[in-house]
Amino acid sequence: MFDKFYKLSGLPFLLTPDSRFFFGSSGHSRAIAHLVYGLSQQEGFIVITGEVGAGKTTLVEQMWSQLDRNTYVMARVVTTQVSGDDLLRLAMANFGLGETRGTDKATLLREFEQMVREQRKQGRRCLLVVDEVQNLSLAAMEELRMLSNITVDGRASVQTILLGQPQFRPILASKDVEQLRQRVLASYHLGPLTETETRGYIEHRLRTVGWKNDPEWGDDAFTALHRNTGGIPRRINTLCSRVLLFGALEELHAIDAAIVDATAEELRQDLGDGLAAPVPAARAEPDELERRIETLERLAARQERVSRRILDLLEAKAAGEAA
Repeated sequence: MFDKFYKLSGLPFLLTPDSRFFFGSSGHSRAIAHLVYGLSQQEGFIVITGEVGAGKTTLVEQMWSQLDRNTYVMARVVTTQVSGDDLLRLAMANFGLGETRGTDKATLLREFEQMVREQRKQGRRCLLVVDEVQNLSLAAMEELRMLSNITVDGRASVQTILLGQPQFRPILASKDVEQLRQRVLASYHLGPLTETETRGYIEHRLRTVGWKNDPEWGDDAFTALHRNTGGIPRRINTLCSRVLLFGALEELHAIDAAIVDATAEELRQDLGDGLAAPVPAARAEPDELERRIETLERLAARQERVSRRILDLLEAKAAGEAA
């Protein structure tokens, strides 16, 4: 809806990772450098951690978009709680090895090794990406270590990228996974965007879909966006999408901090802790208290106007379909 109102060529803040929207913040650029270095070693593990929504998946999508498909074949596994055998089956399925149910472990390993050898003969290296790695059992991590032992002509042929939330780091530091840890060749923790980077991130995504400064975003709007999201890209996407939606429904062509704060409050009510709580001031000055009261009043009035607008749109659509 808002993309048409603001004459955008697409939706700029979708949550689905898309390499077109990759924004090279200082943290993301360093993470890419660690990925490139790790891949250049042609063996072992690369570890990237970060908060939920920090952009780890987007990072891998960006890397994959730049890799030569004649040199690499990639399989991706998103884990919850899986055993070592289940992880092996998931990896094989995502490498395109087909049905594995009912096959014993020894046969699975032989088939996996044969696949690796075939890929190597064709000049390709196998790259396994395991997401949400903090959820893996110790047995599954040991399975990953064993897969990294597969060699062809004395050269390692499976390299693994581990993506996880911050709690994976103490797991990796424990004695239980010491052998795996010794094979980690590159590791990086992806932090949030700074306030300046948050602005650059938003403007980059908007320009990617043809934004011509409509709506115009005030400086205070960007400050409010960073304050309400903590600089986490997924939270920024969620809040910006809602801001643009309400802007379009109310036919606004300028976005300020009051609009962002009111929309963020709506999201907190809708999604619980889906957004970061803004950092409170040490003491609320009279002007600040007045601004907060005005924001709440504006929020209530806007919710009513938006509800009416949505009903009008639905009625117009129903009438058009009936005609």
